[in-house]
Amino acid sequence: MVDIATRPVWWHVDHVWAMYVLLIPTLAVFGWGVYRRVRLWRLGQPAVRWDQPGRRLRRVIRHGIGQARTLGEPIVGGGHALLFWTMGLLFAGSLIVAIHQDLGIRVMQGWFYLVYQSLILDLAGATAIGALSVLLFARYIRRVRRLQPAPGGNCFASPPWILPSLLLLLCLQGFALEALRIAATDDPWAGWSPGGLAMSSLFRGMSPDTIVDAYPFVWWFHLLTTYATTAYLPFSSLFHVVTASLNVYCASLEPPSGELRPIDFEATERLGVGELRDFTWKDLLDLDACTACGRCDAVCPAYQTGKPLSPRELILDLRDQMSVISVALSNRGRHDASDGMVRIGGETLWACTTCHACVDACPVFVEHIPKVVGLRRHLVMEESSAPDGALDALRALEARAHPYRGATVGRREWASGLEVPLLCDGADMGETEYLLWVGCAAAFDRRVQKVARAFAQVLIAAGVRFAILGDEETCTGDPARRIGHEFLYDSLARQSIETLRRYRFKTIVTICPHCLNQLAGEYSRLGGTFSVVHHSQLIRQLLDDGRLKLDPAATARVRATYHDPCYLGRYQGEYDAPRAIIATVGGRLIDMPRSRSRAFCCGAGGGHAWIEEMPGTPRINHVRAREALATGAKVVCTACPFCLQMMEDGVKTSAGSDESVDAVVKDIAELVAEAIP
Repeated sequence: MVDIATRPVWWHVDHVWAMYVLLIPTLAVFGWGVYRRVRLWRLGQPAVRWDQPGRRLRRVIRHGIGQARTLGEPIVGGGHALLFWTMGLLFAGSLIVAIHQDLGIRVMQGWFYLVYQSLILDLAGATAIGALSVLLFARYIRRVRRLQPAPGGNCFASPPWILPSLLLLLCLQGFALEALRIAATDDPWAGWSPGGLAMSSLFRGMSPDTIVDAYPFVWWFHLLTTYATTAYLPFSSLFHVVTASLNVYCASLEPPSGELRPIDFEATERLGVGELRDFTWKDLLDLDACTACGRCDAVCPAYQTGKPLSPRELILDLRDQMSVISVALSNRGRHDASDGMVRIGGETLWACTTCHACVDACPVFVEHIPKVVGLRRHLVMEESSAPDGALDALRALEARAHPYRGATVGRREWASGLEVPLLCDGADMGETEYLLWVGCAAAFDRRVQKVARAFAQVLIAAGVRFAILGDEETCTGDPARRIGHEFLYDSLARQSIETLRRYRFKTIVTICPHCLNQLAGEYSRLGGTFSVVHHSQLIRQLLDDGRLKLDPAATARVRATYHDPCYLGRYQGEYDAPRAIIATVGGRLIDMPRSRSRAFCCGAGGGHAWIEEMPGTPRINHVRAREALATGAKVVCTACPFCLQMMEDGVKTSAGSDESVDAVVKDIAELVAEAIP
């Protein structure tokens, strides 16, 4: 009996041929909409984003179909994921109807019809209605901040209520059609369609003839709504249904340290990004993939402290500018240079700390940082425009190969009184385990010099053979690159690579995550490939190997919290080594609410160690310091010289307004050095 279970496809619907005729202009409009966007992407520069298809497909399955990043937020993210999955089920149901009716393959019958086409699709439709209701409630009733357009910003390609309203209408129409049929026919299989059966009670008082007359009207209305939504899709924010998965597939497979492209100074016409065509085609695809969900804003330290930077609005402003080119291409078949000029305010670009939180939070893998740095490059190298502090740092880098204006000490002064050998003094390079890359902060900042001394004492206590470059060491160029002076960065980086190649050593160790990011990652694009570790990683290894012994009497259980440096955590993926060290020295670790990959930036990255924050807004480091102190920790630990400086300033400011604050800020190396017998 179950084997005959099915339903008529075109119940009392005439002139079905018109459905196929109307499908032609629908697909034509849809195809034109897709073509006009693809034509814009092709204006960008070449980029290889099709290699390693296996890895890319696995990422699409996890993040595109599985919605892994989206599910990081349970309510709105969960609602979106449910809507995505249920709409996929409903779309598959429509394809099955086409296979059954148009191809004559009778699959829509029996148990498959009852379980999938009736029960599962009814549950999917009801779930979709619930998910849409949650999303509309979050945006218009609860008014979740990150879902609202920025003041004066053009956040959406179309009014945001149109698309969820269309999808909601489609779901209700589907249930209405099912309910009308059940009410008129007393379908024996109606129990398998709980949604339609429940709605059919609304039509029980109508005569069968009235229902038969109403059904075709609702059916054609549903068809036209479906076609209109399909044709409208490439012209709306719902286009991310197409571009999101494509963008996830084409996202960079490299770690964050490989996301900035070097400039070929001999071949380039323009330094940095001055026009949209200076972006890569993937950058332009990013603009159309953005869903305006605001997750980037929710984690951006600049946006969260009132700076004139919204990562979401940055992308959407660029998309609006790309749309201007689209209109020009449609009207004239070409576009003037003025149409493609990028118009993003400098105050927006200089607010970015390049902490990478926005990129890591984006569910469709939009890459914000390369765009910010590319635009900065144009400002700095083409227009000589940058904040005063950034210009001072660049001048110091050009004159003295370090960014500290007015510094008079030498690069070896921090090691005064310690037996720290120099590579150039003829030490046996074959026997030297580690080259200690000191970094500019440890060489020229008095507070950070204490960290370098503490780490050297740790190495000496563990019997590690190490040496330094001394005055031969220069800045890795990281500040110049993040500020946007790529030419200066290229010069400094190649100088450092040349110096390192002159000597023999096994591994480089550094206390600075910014130096680590350069030496271990970005230098490889310039031909400099070295084995590099962070000092927290080496200390943990020495402790695990038993080479470093600590005094049990010095390891009192102190209440501690740890601030994750952006360039050690999100850029290099190291979260565990510093925490393991704190536990080994006896610290009772209490993580801040925003920690590990979701840690809040200290505010020093992207050249902000030398750039003053906008007056009248909360300082990023003060916000982070208050978060650290809220844990009740007596010691705020970190593993980056810039984070150390910023957190100390933040803690001191908090202490100035609260006499109960008695916390201190220490580097991981200082904790360990204090516990050495």
